[in-house]
Amino acid sequence: MTGATGSVGGQVVAQLREPVRSFSRATGGDLTNVDSVRAALDGVDKVFLVWPFFHTDGLEKVLDAIAEQAKRIVYLSSAGAPDWAGAAETLIEQTGLEWTFLRPTGFAANALQWAAEIKSDGVVRTPYGDLARPHIHEYDMAAVGVRALLTDDHVGAKLTLSGPELVTQYEQVRIIGEVIGRDLRLDEQSPEQARAAMLAGGWPTAMVDQVLAGWAAMAADPEPVVSTVEDVTGVRAKTFRDWADDHASAFTSQGG
Repeated sequence: MTGATGSVGGQVVAQLREPVRSFSRATGGDLTNVDSVRAALDGVDKVFLVWPFFHTDGLEKVLDAIAEQAKRIVYLSSAGAPDWAGAAETLIEQTGLEWTFLRPTGFAANALQWAAEIKSDGVVRTPYGDLARPHIHEYDMAAVGVRALLTDDHVGAKLTLSGPELVTQYEQVRIIGEVIGRDLRLDEQSPEQARAAMLAGGWPTAMVDQVLAGWAAMAADPEPVVSTVEDVTGVRAKTFRDWADDHASAFTSQGG
């Protein structure tokens, strides 16, 4: 279980009812060190892979180590399989492992990036306020991942995952405000302003351009809402309001 301390990985660990070996920096794991990966895999037959990089450098060696021990891998990919995720999927397909790819749309948890602004002055600054996405709760991604690990029903499947409804960024801010009992607002930036702010914040130029291009494309042609979560788990996917209720403390002065 890589990324066990992240939002999705942590939920996978919590929902699994079988012994789990967590692999994260917090437990001494290092995906850039193949020996570290190999040591952690001793006796492991199934792997939930969260690859935390926007490139595949070093992934092939990690997959070789996984294939030496495990028989199945569930990979947290991305909707539309952008360049880096698509390349990772191709490498996994070539290993001979049983595989399942989870392709979530926008993470509801991405709203946590607004927490500092909300706690400061209650104003979220971002471009494309009307951008609507079917944000997905990390609980639902994990619930599908657990079933892919424990059953044979999804071997060889590329599962697009979404929340149950399209929610704009304006609506996200309003919902968070309603949950925490504050009047919040979104101050819409131009793409140029957003790009300058992201670069100033240390984002790599290539990533900034890719993210902004993706937002522009989704603003013009929103991602579809799909029923995969309910189809696989039998339970309707959680809404963005459900996510906001679960994480309300992150947006208050008492939160982290």
